[in-house]
Amino acid sequence: MNEFTAARFGLGAAEEADEQHGSEMFLEGFSPVTDEDIEDASLATSPEALHALVSVTESGTEAVPRRVALAGADQAIAWYRARLGSTQYEGWCEKAARTAWGCAPKYPSAIAHWKRSGPRHTTGIPPKGAFVFWNISTFGHVGIADGRGGFYATGVKGRIGHASSVRYYRNYLGWIPGGCR
Repeated sequence: MNEFTAARFGLGAAEEADEQHGSEMFLEGFSPVTDEDIEDASLATSPEALHALVSVTESGTEAVPRRVALAGADQAIAWYRARLGSTQYEGWCEKAARTAWGCAPKYPSAIAHWKRSGPRHTTGIPPKGAFVFWNISTFGHVGIADGRGGFYATGVKGRIGHASSVRYYRNYLGWIPGGCR
């Protein structure tokens, strides 16, 4: 696998020591999701429905804080819900998915995450919080499963969003358990 390193490309990158790759620095490889990557745009939740997913308190403030202490699948999903409609992570799906779980960067791209992690599952409804993957470019795409057959990710109508089916994008690969592995 061709690694994307800060030294190799002269760019800034996050660093994480792990037993498999030492203290190598990774720069996420990415490509934005395009219209050609979408299998069925009708599976994307409407902006009005997305707004309803973020609960609002009686005082009118969001019940899901912008920054949350992440400890599990519910918190990973809360991270995405708190950012619905944001374009801040466009092109950085792997960074968004790992950040949602409270994990440091580890893989240079979503496709590297899929290939190096496991166990990989190609059938069944992904459990809540699982990483879900698509082979839509050289770098792939990743999101977080909602536990009902849908997912949260960047690139849903050009922003962080929710889709009701993993078949929203073309070339679904499957899922792996969520967490900082």
